[in-house]
Amino acid sequence: MRDLIKLTCETCTRANYYTSKNKRTMTEKFSIKKFCPACRTHKLHKEGKISKG
Repeated sequence: MRDLIKLTCETCTRANYYTSKNKRTMTEKFSIKKFCPACRTHKLHKEGKISKG
């Protein structure tokens, strides 16, 4: 029931964090403000899918 997602920085488009979310309770895209080590500031990180290969 839980999907693995990656959190990518909106500014530099780097995947910095990985987490899981319950797709039954959270149907919309997940976004949170987190620290980006590449930008060295707190930026908005948005949800992206992890490809299963």
